[in-house]
Amino acid sequence: MNTVQTQRRCRPPATRPAALLDSLSTAVLLLDDGLNVAYANHAAEQLLATSLPHLRAQPLDGYFEAADWNAPALRHALEAQQTCTQRAARLRRLGSTLPITVDYVATPLPASRGRTAQLLIELLPLDRLLHLNREDNLFTANQATRALVRGLAHEIKNPLGGIRGAAQLLERELARAELREYTQVIIDEADRLRVLADRMLDARRPPNFRDVNIHEVLERVRVILQAEAGDAIAWVRDYDPSLPEVRADADQLIQVMLNIMRNAAQALLEMPRPAPGAPAHEKPCITIRSRVLRQASIGMRRYPLLCLIEVQDNGPGIPEELREMLFYPMVTGRSQGTGLGLPIAQAIMQQHGGLIECDSRPGKTVFKVLIPFHHVPSGGTGGHAHAHP
Repeated sequence: MNTVQTQRRCRPPATRPAALLDSLSTAVLLLDDGLNVAYANHAAEQLLATSLPHLRAQPLDGYFEAADWNAPALRHALEAQQTCTQRAARLRRLGSTLPITVDYVATPLPASRGRTAQLLIELLPLDRLLHLNREDNLFTANQATRALVRGLAHEIKNPLGGIRGAAQLLERELARAELREYTQVIIDEADRLRVLADRMLDARRPPNFRDVNIHEVLERVRVILQAEAGDAIAWVRDYDPSLPEVRADADQLIQVMLNIMRNAAQALLEMPRPAPGAPAHEKPCITIRSRVLRQASIGMRRYPLLCLIEVQDNGPGIPEELREMLFYPMVTGRSQGTGLGLPIAQAIMQQHGGLIECDSRPGKTVFKVLIPFHHVPSGGTGGHAHAHP
């Protein structure tokens, strides 16, 4: 065997261009010389909320506001083999009434044997930059508050045993029953604070990882809350039955989803009811949705697939002044809330290598829980917890 043949056999097989494009987190499309879609990678499918078979051979202008799709400039770029850029274009996604803002760059690809000239379109969402900045702040805040919560919990628990013991000794020395009522209040409140401190420390417990069916977790939590709320809330389940199992601690996932769904249920139940004779509002409703995210990242780690759980309610929304502080301890919009549920849930998800996000406005609040299908150590995300398609 000669040297050329040896080099040929040792050379790795060429990677298909489509496979390379599918591995990118940037949305990329190929347009033919008629500006119709010839190809779209996974990131483009997700950004446009539609699949390649529905996009193929279709014009892309229907996804943009009329003023933001410059077809003459794109045709000129194709003919003159020059790059064309459009800033701050408004993109309409399938099934969404709110456009997102993107920059798009069109790069011409010259004709080759058996193929006409094409345009490579890169869609760069500007909203994503704001999203990443928000996640930076969330991660930093959660790291700081976890240390604060742990220290606070220990400081609360240390004197509680002494307070409770002293109250019990004092109770034995009191002859009058009405005075013993006061010592019982001290004992009950000490017990309540101890339970609160235990909850604050529980997020530190190492997860017991195993394969978990996420829909079994969601259904268990839904049944619990449906029993509590009765017919006052409508429940909509929009599950993807093809989801594989996630590697997680089932009990901790139940705690996370219970915190999120119970917050949604309580917000709906506390909404003011319309006065007699006034128009009836839409019935309080919680939608639970499961999906797969393709080519998504959390921190510095990239995943070909991520599990996405969304809990959506049609309640009044989270007050604007609280939205940036949701995952801080002791921050709550409810008079009976402790402000610990969401920080603890976020800490648990970080141990799973995952993340919780929230988007809220009046009439629509969505909590998104991102979970890796395979366990990644919490320290292995390589820094800040970013999640994006």
